[in-house]
Amino acid sequence: MEKSLDLQVWLEEVEFELKNNILGFWKARTVDDTHGGFIGAMNADGEIEHGADKSLVLNARILWTFAAGYRKYGQDDDLHMAERALEQLKTHFADKEYGGFYWMIHPDGTPSEDKKQVYGQAFVIYALAEYIRATGNREPLQLAEEIYRLLERYAYDPVHTGYVEALSREWGETDDLSLSGKDLNERKSMNTHLHVLEAYTNLYRIWKPEGLRLKLKELIEVHLNLILDAESGHFKLFFDDEWNSQSADVSYGHDIEGSWLLWEAAEVLGDRELLDKVRAAAIQMAVATLAEGTDTDGAIYNELHADGRLDDSKDWWPQAEAMVGYLNAYQISDEMQYLYAAQNSWSFIRDYIVDRTGGEWHWQVFRSGEPNRRQQKVGAWKCPYHNSRACLEAIERLESIVRSRAVV
Repeated sequence: MEKSLDLQVWLEEVEFELKNNILGFWKARTVDDTHGGFIGAMNADGEIEHGADKSLVLNARILWTFAAGYRKYGQDDDLHMAERALEQLKTHFADKEYGGFYWMIHPDGTPSEDKKQVYGQAFVIYALAEYIRATGNREPLQLAEEIYRLLERYAYDPVHTGYVEALSREWGETDDLSLSGKDLNERKSMNTHLHVLEAYTNLYRIWKPEGLRLKLKELIEVHLNLILDAESGHFKLFFDDEWNSQSADVSYGHDIEGSWLLWEAAEVLGDRELLDKVRAAAIQMAVATLAEGTDTDGAIYNELHADGRLDDSKDWWPQAEAMVGYLNAYQISDEMQYLYAAQNSWSFIRDYIVDRTGGEWHWQVFRSGEPNRRQQKVGAWKCPYHNSRACLEAIERLESIVRSRAVV
């Protein structure tokens, strides 16, 4: 017999977590009063790493988070955080000579890594679009358009479609392609394409030229036809220029995240035929993640390696994406197993991922449930975006479910 669900309690728990333990933490603990903007890193014990470089991804995600928070709640302190992040983008991360944004800067604002990582440029578009949605101020649209045109001019592959991972500061070829030390140094990746898709989706909400519509449609089709393995329901991760797969690893977090981001993109695009194809793919990905990548405690494993080794530790971001991905699967299928899976994701987050002592969320917990204290609380990749977005999405989706049906 299925357990009962109290959607109102779940919704209230998520909203409390978002307002107090996520947004509240970043407002209280991460503002850099010495150099401006935000700190570059904080360890698991809450100690600021004062000499740490500052990441474009972290700053753009802070902008997105607080713009989205302001759009939801209209609080001035959220707007101030968003504007602080926007100012940092314009004054320190922006390459005023060649356009686009530096990948990393020193605390004093000078570039430490000046390559043009497409993933990072995409997050700036995503964040600027959210700021415009939240404030109605369309002045940053010019900057978002400029980045879009730079990506289409220099990063797009007109022969095989898709986007190269990175370019030099001058937008020329570079051998330094990988996002991080754990990523392969390949020409194309699932991860970059997923977040270009996400960025173009948000941009298309506020700016609808025909060229962007065609690019968004093509990106959805690239994911369906080239990145998604139609047999397994998993994303392939790394590719050469011609889309030959260079890895057989599985990333469960990206699979479930991709399932709902693809659906969101197709909804925003409004192509009914494509939406039907995406619905089938999203359900297939949710089925595969639930069957293969979800532990008995409701948490998502990190990765399955090609040689069969399972990384059974549990990072914060796959748990966040699973809650949204399973809620989305429920909404587009009406199958209760996904609603229960989403609640199980939240229960694991609430009981193990949330840091009740230090605030915010642990980066990683082991399968035992113990947090990995060697991981950062704040860093280039540990940002408020996955968890704040998951909460915002869950609130909106649970409110819709509560309004539309009674669930017991």
